[in-house]
Amino acid sequence: MDPKTSLTNHFLIAMPALTDPNFFHAVTYICEHNEEGAMGIMVNRPIELQLTDVFEQLDIKVTDENLSEQHVYIGGPVQTDRGFVLHTATTTWDSTLKVAPEISVTTSRDILEAIATGKGPDQALVALGYAGWGPGQLEGEIAENAWLSGPADNNIIFQLENAARWQAAADLLGVDINLMSGDAGHA
Repeated sequence: MDPKTSLTNHFLIAMPALTDPNFFHAVTYICEHNEEGAMGIMVNRPIELQLTDVFEQLDIKVTDENLSEQHVYIGGPVQTDRGFVLHTATTTWDSTLKVAPEISVTTSRDILEAIATGKGPDQALVALGYAGWGPGQLEGEIAENAWLSGPADNNIIFQLENAARWQAAADLLGVDINLMSGDAGHA
């Protein structure tokens, strides 16, 4: 795949007409997109599970008291029993994929242990599961007008309120997503 057409380090923004409950109003950060398919983490779907609950389940001692309010996210409908940490790329951990110069995704326990003690990355989003597409599947869904794609923004991923992320991601493209039609236009 031509790197110019890769959606790695981009947002996928669900179109209003996308009614699949897994992706309704979802903002997905694409971690990898190549000829074999695509993989991403939804960044606007917090679940009731707190990060401290995950640490308790994994028997990781928590010394950073600031974590008590941090939610875990549903990253997508694939392998929802597996954890992914989307984070600023200050350190490389045991199992890290560098997505962009400033963003990585890690799946190893060492990053969770560092987060629990306040020694982790400056910004992190912990998710269970991921969104995945086979070869050509994502391109087909975009052609069918299921998704908008655009550049990713760290502030949207890590700082903005969850409820505002869908519109904010679309704002980066200069569109009011609520006014978008679900009909695809083909010349």
